[in-house]
Order: sequence, then structure tokens, then C-alpha cells
Amino acid sequence: MIRSRRPLAVFDLDGTLSDSGHRQRFLERKPRDWDAFFAAAPKDPPLAEGVALCLEAAAECEVMYLTGRPERCRQDTLDWIAAQVLPQGRVYMRRDDDRRPARRTKLEILRRLGRDREIRMLVDDDELVCGDAERAGFRVVRARWAAAATSEAMRVAQQREGRT
Repeated sequence: MIRSRRPLAVFDLDGTLSDSGHRQRFLERKPRDWDAFFAAAPKDPPLAEGVALCLEAAAECEVMYLTGRPERCRQDTLDWIAAQVLPQGRVYMRRDDDRRPARRTKLEILRRLGRDREIRMLVDDDELVCGDAERAGFRVVRARWAAAATSEAMRVAQQREGRT
């Protein structure tokens, strides 16, 4: 297998390329309805700013996707990426039983990728992921274009519950 030596552009999905605002209501319940939250992901509208940046990055970089979605959502995620006509690229997902914070799981994968490849940029909406990645020496683009649509329940899920 011939591996590309182009630099990597690594994109998050929820809140970066996809607008998950319509399904965050499932996280505001007690208990949170994770099955319904992820089942609604195929209906996410694309975020124009993120999609445009991803397409622009693909001109010079190999695009990869790094999401906190669980592995059980892989086919829905691949179908959504294809439906948006986004660049093909490897998709890194959380194991179904992995509840570590996104900033830990994503940084672990970034470090592994960065051992033998240049990571030109990480594009993510999670401030904790972005901060840890910057401190580790990665160039970060903060996806703030959907910040107003991110509920407090979603922030808690990203930062404390290790679910997305």
C-alpha cells in the first residue's frame, strides 16, 4: 500500500462539519438518550464554513476525520460524509465503550498520526480539545461557526462524560 506523504488536515464532525443542534435535545433529558442522539446524526445539516474549509484543505492536504462519535455510528458517519461530497479520508472514532474525555482520545490519535506525518491543522469546536492540542504543538483552527448552537448539555457531554 502506498501511503500519501501530503500533510494531514484533521477535521472533527459534530459542531465543525455537521450541525448537531437539532439533536442536542436528547442530551437535556435525565437520563440522557444517547441512542436517539446518535440515531439522529444522519439528519445533521452541513456547516458551510466547515465544509468550505475542508474542501480548501483537501487541495494541499490529505483529509482525515477525528470524531468523538462511537464506533457503532461508523456507517451513518461514512454515509453522511459521502452525502456532503466531502473528501474521502480515514475516519477515527471512539470505541463504543470508551468514555474518556474527547481531549484525551483525540490528542492520543493526533500524537500517533504526528509521529510520521505533518499535521497541518486540526479543526475542532471543543475548546478543551483545541487547548490541549495547541499545548502539544499542533496548529489548531477553532470551529466557532456553530458555537451559539452548542447547548450546555453538549458541552458537558464533550468535556466530562466522554460521549461525543
